[in-house]
Amino acid sequence: MATDFQKDAVSVLLREELETLKQRIITNMRNANEVASGRTIKSMHVTADMTGGTLFGRSPFGTLETGRKAGKVPYGFRDIIYRWMQDKGIHAAPKPYVRGGQHKYDPQQRGDLSMASAIAYTIRTKGSKLYRNGGRADIYSNVIPDTIKRIGDRIMSLIHTSIDSIKINGKEEIS
Repeated sequence: MATDFQKDAVSVLLREELETLKQRIITNMRNANEVASGRTIKSMHVTADMTGGTLFGRSPFGTLETGRKAGKVPYGFRDIIYRWMQDKGIHAAPKPYVRGGQHKYDPQQRGDLSMASAIAYTIRTKGSKLYRNGGRADIYSNVIPDTIKRIGDRIMSLIHTSIDSIKINGKEEIS
């Protein structure tokens, strides 16, 4: 039976390792230039107790490595792509007006919205470029196995140091 000290130690250990994992993933995201608005990083948080721990992120987190397959897209997908372009600093060539008069968008916005529409259409019909290229494994997949091994090693070390004797047939045997 685990003591309260062991339960607390396991919780702390899991939290530490998952926080370290979170920081490694953030570093990998930045190194791979996969940070636009920062919403994914802000969404990441850790929960841990003696039975386990979880690193949470927003729902599209997995697409950092897999990309997005073709198919149904959310309402306003063009505007989502447009916002992503703005966050990344991506701009299209300005699209000038053919006629005079009042216009809703300036030429740069027109070009950017046109590009966002083309990107949204391509993702909806073919999937993202990352998906079409087969994905990647350098954001989180490459750091999870090391984290699992470190957690196992640290828990075994914790158990080993907390066992100082064994009782056999009611008699204490010192190890």
